[in-house]
Amino acid sequence: MSETVKLDRSLGLWSVVLFGLAYMTPMIVFGTFGALASVSQGTTAMAYLVAALAIFLTAVSYGVMSRVYPVAGSAYTYVRQSINPHAGFLVGWAVLLDYFFLPMVIWLIGAAYLTSAFPGVPPAVWIVGFIVTTTVVNVVGIAFANRVNLVLMVVQLGVLVAFVALAARYVVALNGPGGLLSVRPFFETGVPFSASVAGAAIAAYSFLGFDAVSTLTEETRDPTRTMPRAIMIIAVIGGLLFTGSAYVTQLAHPGGTFRAADAAATEIALMIGGDLFVTVFLATLVVAQFTSGLAAQASVGRLLFAMGRDGVLPKGFFGKLSPRWRTPVLNLVLVGVVGLLALNLDITTSTSFINFGAFLAFTAVNLSVIALYRKDHPAVRRLGVVVGLVVPAAGALCDLYLLWALDPRAKTFGILWLGIGIAYLVYLTGFFRKAPPEVEFREQV
Repeated sequence: MSETVKLDRSLGLWSVVLFGLAYMTPMIVFGTFGALASVSQGTTAMAYLVAALAIFLTAVSYGVMSRVYPVAGSAYTYVRQSINPHAGFLVGWAVLLDYFFLPMVIWLIGAAYLTSAFPGVPPAVWIVGFIVTTTVVNVVGIAFANRVNLVLMVVQLGVLVAFVALAARYVVALNGPGGLLSVRPFFETGVPFSASVAGAAIAAYSFLGFDAVSTLTEETRDPTRTMPRAIMIIAVIGGLLFTGSAYVTQLAHPGGTFRAADAAATEIALMIGGDLFVTVFLATLVVAQFTSGLAAQASVGRLLFAMGRDGVLPKGFFGKLSPRWRTPVLNLVLVGVVGLLALNLDITTSTSFINFGAFLAFTAVNLSVIALYRKDHPAVRRLGVVVGLVVPAAGALCDLYLLWALDPRAKTFGILWLGIGIAYLVYLTGFFRKAPPEVEFREQV
């Protein structure tokens, strides 16, 4: 009898936390600082604080749901089981909008950094290089990818600390020690709170990844205990890193006006650290993008595997694991092929609609907790009314508020993608006469 291949449980708590932090890419706070400072009109710290509040509330709900359903699939799985199979499908479709194209965006940003440093090399060379390297690492296996992440994350966090320290030294040199204590990064005179909220809708992009680790549940040891803790730790660390870094950086460069918003981080790095630091900073940004792309591709590969195993996507392709590597090789290669679209796209176009899927999924996970609480699910009821009802309701409202604050183009793209998903669901279910195929909530053995 042939043995069914199953995912390998090799990840502990801090391996999962590391993977989530790698996915988020802490240094993205600098890579997107110029655009965020422009939109928030110099209140980047407040923008990150508002985003962190929404993420923290939602992280509580993700922790609850990952404890109740310790299987791969994330928001897609949670909504299918707690609310409705049709709703679960549409949430899964929305998540695909986020995860499926995120690796492409990450590779495109990394290629843009390298192109600025080596203008003589065509961007296509860097894009293809990112795709091939990350695909090979992920095919070999999650444990190997984790070891690669460890080295890259240490370097990235070291440069992040150096950037913040140099920015703080710069502020002290100009204004004395008291210059580090200011409300301006949170409240700028004449700037409406709506500007900070608009910035928060963009800042939430930096947090993408705290939830993605739930797709690794079937590769995590003791997942009912490990996964909720990991999700909360990632959300808290991310909130502290992003808000704190934005605060000090905004003090070093008040306001939201730069010579070039896309190159704001480089401008500030040169200002606070000189030519040598700029070189190190740019090199680390590229490393950070590689780390993030590694985690992003792994997560979407496993999300597609969960949907393929369920039969929502063709099982013969998406639901297969490599007997040798125990990884969804076909899914990983497909994500790499989709990444080639970056050859004909720019960063603005490719990133404009990703957060739509994220906010929709976040809202749905919060509603899933409420649904289980109202159904008297014992694992949720015993958590009490605060965790089972109040927190997820507040999280859902925050997520919807940030979704509404997105750029109109992002909402248009998102609604179009959702419309395509509804049409496919109608086809799949024969005009809703039957439910989409059910997920098997167990490991394959």
